[in-house]
Amino acid sequence: MSKNTVSDRFRKVDVDEYDENKFVDEEDGGENQLGPDEGEVDSLIRQGNLMGALQAVLKNPPINTKNQNVKDRAEGLVLKVLSSFKSGDIEKAVQSLDKNGVDLLMKYIYKGFEKPSENSSAVLLQWHEKALCAGGVGSIVRVLTARKTV
Repeated sequence: MSKNTVSDRFRKVDVDEYDENKFVDEEDGGENQLGPDEGEVDSLIRQGNLMGALQAVLKNPPINTKNQNVKDRAEGLVLKVLSSFKSGDIEKAVQSLDKNGVDLLMKYIYKGFEKPSENSSAVLLQWHEKALCAGGVGSIVRVLTARKTV
């Protein structure tokens, strides 16, 4: 019998260190993300610039932060903007977004479905219909499988 087979040095090697599929949770500095600017969004809504308000509210999403208060504040602000739109303007607003914008909008729609408030489900269903037309089923799959939430 060989001396190498009796050795136990191989047990001290961390084989997971060499695994290329090993998951490493990335920290992208989310602690300084504050979400959308509430003052800017409110002023755009008061001016009647709902398209600008939608762009502003989706501009700085708190995806990487672990602070739930920031995420809840951003969700409330998005719901406020989505509720301000008239039914006829929703499709135009969704068409103005790029693919990532539609996916982000879908994330907020599903987040709104988690905690329904007064009349929010009807508004969110209208937005979901238009976002589904724009982003397709792939948008839903990307949102449901995303690790980073809003």
